[in-house]
Amino acid sequence: MTSSYKRLGDYIREVNFRNANLQDIPLMGVSIKKELMPSIANIVGTDMSTYKLLKKNQFAYGPVTSRNGDKISIALSNKYDSCLVSQAYSTFEIINSNELIPEYLMMWFKRTEFDRYARFMSHGSAREIFSWQELCETFLPVPSPEKQQQLVNEYHTLQKRIDLNNQLIAKLEETAQTIYKQWFVEGIDLENLPEGWEIKKLIDFCDIKGGKRLPKGEELNDLKKGNPYIKVADMTKSKFVVLNKSFQFVSDEIQKSISRYIVQKNDIIISIVGTIGLVNIIDSSLEKANLTENCYRLTNFKIVHSDYLYYYLISPLGRQEIELRTVGGVQAKLPMYNVQSLPIILPKKEILVKFESCLNPINELQNTLTRENHKLEELKELLLGKMAVADLEKNN
Repeated sequence: MTSSYKRLGDYIREVNFRNANLQDIPLMGVSIKKELMPSIANIVGTDMSTYKLLKKNQFAYGPVTSRNGDKISIALSNKYDSCLVSQAYSTFEIINSNELIPEYLMMWFKRTEFDRYARFMSHGSAREIFSWQELCETFLPVPSPEKQQQLVNEYHTLQKRIDLNNQLIAKLEETAQTIYKQWFVEGIDLENLPEGWEIKKLIDFCDIKGGKRLPKGEELNDLKKGNPYIKVADMTKSKFVVLNKSFQFVSDEIQKSISRYIVQKNDIIISIVGTIGLVNIIDSSLEKANLTENCYRLTNFKIVHSDYLYYYLISPLGRQEIELRTVGGVQAKLPMYNVQSLPIILPKKEILVKFESCLNPINELQNTLTRENHKLEELKELLLGKMAVADLEKNN
């Protein structure tokens, strides 16, 4: 180990403060996104005095790693003066923040290399654990406090831009949904439609096609070779699904056998198995990507634009119709026929043209901001990678 790397155990210590005074403060959990989040545990009748107090700039992590996939749950408390966490979490703090800045250490924990290290060093039979002793034996570069703060500031600058973009995306989406609601929902009686309006089936407005599972024995790759493969897990809460570093690919050889099952720009995809009813519009960066068998795609639109169908599908009425058409018990599914028969209101043509005209600039800006966020996330990853340079002092 180079001299630039230091043993983490020399900089941190365990803390174990209990809620003996039964303080009424937030109860939090630690997510695999490495953030504190409000706990959903049922605490009725629970002795809250046994829960751990987590103070500002202290850390909590879940030692059990066997149920976390490739992530370790660890977070820094920097938004609360104090909160509660379960006794199952290990809690610790930095001994001297003038030597090691808490947010710098949290950046190190966010690196994918740390997750891989923690999983590799986990041990146990019934369940694998990344123990406190193993955490202390982690080595990391500890440059000057000035250099640490510089890296923290750069990271925060990127994150603030992402947060601002997300706020703008949310505001644009709110505007688009408001327009849809005011024009096509409020004051509209389905039993007594305005003159010139009618109800038709979804199949009358587009082609509805399925995705395709990988051939037996074949696997996706993380090498970014071939074509992107869209899974339900890749779908987002935003309108557009955009190619990013988390996507897996199918090789050119595999793609040849499933080449009929690709998406085009502005297609709509809807999840039909597992988490049913997720809806996204395909961004140009995923043109000709392959689609999982757990989604349908809406394509070759006629009469109406994809935006109109998108906002119907995510509207309360659309979600209700999807739920009513979902069948099955343990493994629920949304059959093709039930999607094809979804009832869609068809307004007058001039209203649809006006709606599309209003949505075009909103879409363009949303799409631009979404893509920018993916680039900013990539820059964050590069910055985290920069931390691993052995002699950081020479990189000022």
